[in-house]
Amino acid sequence: MNKLTLLAVLACTFSIASAKAPTHFSLRAESMGGAHVAVVDDKEAIHYNYAGLSQINRLGNYEKRPEQGYYPRNWIGDMRLTFGGAGDIFKFLSTYSDVKDVQDLFRDAQKDAGSQSSQTSAILDSLVKNPKYIKTLNSYDHKTMEARVKFDAEMAFHNFGAAFWINGGVAPYIDAGLILPYVVVDTFVIDAVAQIGGAYEIIPNQLSVGLGGKIAKRHKTNMVTIGLANYSTIVDTLKDQASDATDNFFDSKTFSFGLDLGVLYQFNREIRFGASLRDIYFKSLAGETLTPNFTIGANYSPKFMNSNTGFGRKFNVAVDFADMFNADRNYKFFSHLNFGFEIEQTLAAIPGLNNEIRFIALRLAGGFRGGYPSAGIGLEVLRFFSIEAATWGEERGYYTGQDENRIYMVQASIGF
Repeated sequence: MNKLTLLAVLACTFSIASAKAPTHFSLRAESMGGAHVAVVDDKEAIHYNYAGLSQINRLGNYEKRPEQGYYPRNWIGDMRLTFGGAGDIFKFLSTYSDVKDVQDLFRDAQKDAGSQSSQTSAILDSLVKNPKYIKTLNSYDHKTMEARVKFDAEMAFHNFGAAFWINGGVAPYIDAGLILPYVVVDTFVIDAVAQIGGAYEIIPNQLSVGLGGKIAKRHKTNMVTIGLANYSTIVDTLKDQASDATDNFFDSKTFSFGLDLGVLYQFNREIRFGASLRDIYFKSLAGETLTPNFTIGANYSPKFMNSNTGFGRKFNVAVDFADMFNADRNYKFFSHLNFGFEIEQTLAAIPGLNNEIRFIALRLAGGFRGGYPSAGIGLEVLRFFSIEAATWGEERGYYTGQDENRIYMVQASIGF
């Protein structure tokens, strides 16, 4: 692989930064369109609604808790280590092909430059001889190449949860220059968050509240522009960016502290309502003032679609009105509306043990996140190993449909 092609590959191995608060990417929730504030029956309660921690090890026992008896039991708790990464693989493949074409153009120009007054003239002559390259160059019109990487360490039990997670990445894009394209590293960011919290049942098995605290650190670098013709500087530039991202990472003055609040109400055996106010930070993070995320939602889990046997089945339909304080898109109602469903089926288990011992479980999900479709699949083996994949769209503009950023993420986790 040549150096110019290497740039495109490396530029796609990081994640896009966001002006929002540090965001944990749950593939279960994202595959449901992000509608999760009233679902929260596992470790994801740490990130979406702490009040949901009250459900862990309480679902699926009809005799003791008839208000929640139709839901499959969710074991004792969750302790997981997760690694994942994401990117638009289709855009990456097209960019990889385009970069090779551009490099062919550049090499041809280098060969011809020996008999000409300037390399620029040679490049222009090459474009005249090879019109296909003009179309390739035109494709570099603020062409983004985003991806994401993540690490999560989470544990959740009845009424208690804690997590440490990291998201890191860069948001490069390619623009068509006057003659040759150039890469702009728009944002390089690393977010690290440690959080802990719990839930309290005001009305047992019916009304719970949650509270959590967090410490967050964000590191960002300045914009960097790299001309594709000068690829001899690529390696040094990437090393400099990595060094900048780690400098003073543990400086306590750059940390911010925040709170998360939540409430969950079990209306009946099939319907739950939830609300959360998250990311209430008390100081700016990397020089940015963060807006809290206020979300309300509902979850419907019909009795006839659920099973508490050894071959347990769980079905959820959820809707959220999310990020209500985000004034940038408040005038577009559907930009805040998330909707999704999931079905989880145990495929191999020891019957008669109320889903206590299951060997293989499959989860399928789909929905719409701010108007963009989402979907996901997850496979759990022996409750210890799981692998998940999901795709969803994020809006970079001010209204749904203006500027979609399509995310494809895969992650693997181990734990109980």
